Amino acid sequence: MKPLLYALLGLPLLFSGRLYAQAPPVHFVNTLMPQPQSLTVSDGWLPVTSAWTVSLNGSENALLKSATNRMLTRLESMTGVELSRDLQQPAQALVSIEIKDSSLTMPALGIDESYTLDIRAGKVQLQAANVFGAMHGFETLLQLVQASGDGFSLPFVHIQDAPRFPWRGLLLDPGRHFLPVDVILRNLDGMAAVKMNVLHWHLTEDQGFRVESQRFPKLQQLGSNGLYYTQDQIREVVKYATERGIRVVPEFDMPGHSTSWFVGYSDLASAPGPYHVEYQNKIYDPAMDPTRESTYRFLDSFIDEMTTLFPDDYIHIGGDESNGKQWKENPSIQHFMQQHNLKDTAALQAYFNARVQELLKKHHRQMVGWDEILQADLSPDVVVQNWHGIEFLINSARQGHHGLLSKPFYLDHMYSAAEMYAADPVPADAGLTDAQAKLVLGGEACMWGEQVTGLIVDSRIWPRTAAVAERFWSPANTRDTQDMYRRLQVESLRLDALHLTHLSGPERGLRQIAGSEEGAESLSVLASVLQPVDFHERYAEQHTSQRTPIGHLVDFVHPDPPMKEALAAMVETYLHSTDPAEHKNALAALESLFQSWVSSRPALDQLAVDHPFIAEMQQRREQLPRLGLLGLESLGYIEAKQHPSAAWLDQQKQLLSDAGKHVELTDFVVLDPLNALLDNISATK
Repeated sequence: MKPLLYALLGLPLLFSGRLYAQAPPVHFVNTLMPQPQSLTVSDGWLPVTSAWTVSLNGSENALLKSATNRMLTRLESMTGVELSRDLQQPAQALVSIEIKDSSLTMPALGIDESYTLDIRAGKVQLQAANVFGAMHGFETLLQLVQASGDGFSLPFVHIQDAPRFPWRGLLLDPGRHFLPVDVILRNLDGMAAVKMNVLHWHLTEDQGFRVESQRFPKLQQLGSNGLYYTQDQIREVVKYATERGIRVVPEFDMPGHSTSWFVGYSDLASAPGPYHVEYQNKIYDPAMDPTRESTYRFLDSFIDEMTTLFPDDYIHIGGDESNGKQWKENPSIQHFMQQHNLKDTAALQAYFNARVQELLKKHHRQMVGWDEILQADLSPDVVVQNWHGIEFLINSARQGHHGLLSKPFYLDHMYSAAEMYAADPVPADAGLTDAQAKLVLGGEACMWGEQVTGLIVDSRIWPRTAAVAERFWSPANTRDTQDMYRRLQVESLRLDALHLTHLSGPERGLRQIAGSEEGAESLSVLASVLQPVDFHERYAEQHTSQRTPIGHLVDFVHPDPPMKEALAAMVETYLHSTDPAEHKNALAALESLFQSWVSSRPALDQLAVDHPFIAEMQQRREQLPRLGLLGLESLGYIEAKQHPSAAWLDQQKQLLSDAGKHVELTDFVVLDPLNALLDNISATK
């Protein structure tokens, strides 16, 4: 319990001390994320010094050279030690990097991503099948760096590692709210750090067409409100991703979610225009006309152009939430359905999917689609991505389709890292044969764009997605949630060092809301115990759209914030530790924390006078000090071994019930531990 408590309270475990003397750490602390397939730790430490030399063992792979230099730059930043960039060192170099196949220059589904890392006296040896496995090994090496006293060292280890699933993705959705290129690039760095290997780039939506087409320029000229990626920017992102071992799979939504296509090319639609870019977040009726040969000629040319930008073997067509209303209301389409014995709109969409798949095959691409595309006669070559219940994924595998799991990993639903960590692409009770289980390629965490902008998107993705990445990479029996949270806090700081803004962005937001550093410190007490309500709750209250302003307190509180696990750990230690010192320390920490809640009210009320975004948090400002008082009084009763009155208990239970409601777009994350204190009091005789 104690290491978790210390980590979650922000007490130093690893990264303290001066830089150059070489006193070894006392013991190895495993903070690897994701956990490797196999880890053996031996006695001994290898110090990081300026004497380090690196050999690529004759490899001329440009990606390997670039990745090695990035690794050395990050290692220098972590340790303050200047390192040689001469990568043509002889085989006796201290760091030996060896890849069996130097010819690979593009990541692809199913390549061998394994690596072996050995660290011993005077030697670091990294071996991999190819450059992409070596990249994963570099991330593990950097995570092994441990500080102690005046130096930084690597433990003696032997690691054999390979991913459990070959498809480990993150969906980014600039279709609703556009995400600038720098946001995409820094999230690619975060993905690489936790060994994710697919960027699913959702580029077209009713609210915007986000990719430049030179053949059909009105797509972006009229369908994007001026916010789209140029072809040069697309190439930049693909190159950046490739250099980090990440595939880029574009999604072009069809036949539904396609209004932005029709603004410039209304002949594609199943009903006459005019059309305009939408702003509201809902399901719209417009859909491509699947009965016209002109639709397929257009898509043929468009796909051909997009394959020059996106070299990956897969293209996602969406295929979800097409309600068929325009098809039902179009006499010509109804006549076509009768002629072709298509009994309903689902059958017509299956016909459309098959035609599009043929176009993709023509251009040497394979289709991915959401699970609505799963029909009895769907080609086995199609990858089905789950977003409904997991039974859709299991049924897909039983029907012989490759599949991806996403439903449990929708980041906008504010699932905790623990909830997502507990989900699995192949549950133990799935009832799949070994052959069927292998059809499940992995999964994707999905960051939908309805309620985020580049200002806050990082804080919605990280660090929770690192827990998802571990589920996709590590052995199925890697299941210790408490240990995951311990390592997640360390990984969060590593991601911060990569210039992700999941920590700095909310801090900046609090300063802007409060108008000063001092005000932000007061506001942070409240923010630390709140998280945003999930997508549906927020939509029900705000009817969020592209025009909904981002910048309220809800936008700068963290999903699954550290305080949730920290308070749970403190209360658990206080109530159940048999170590008197641990009990006493936990009591002191709880008293200090609860008192900070009680003391927060005057400063926040004063700030609310002149700061509207604080004023609008009236109920949460009022409830927090009362929760703090509940905590302090509960500790008092427990320490005195006294039983409170029934009226007091009823009052506190009512407070917790009220605080548990979705209010002001936020949820408290500290109520379960407070309930545990009350339960302990109630059990006292």
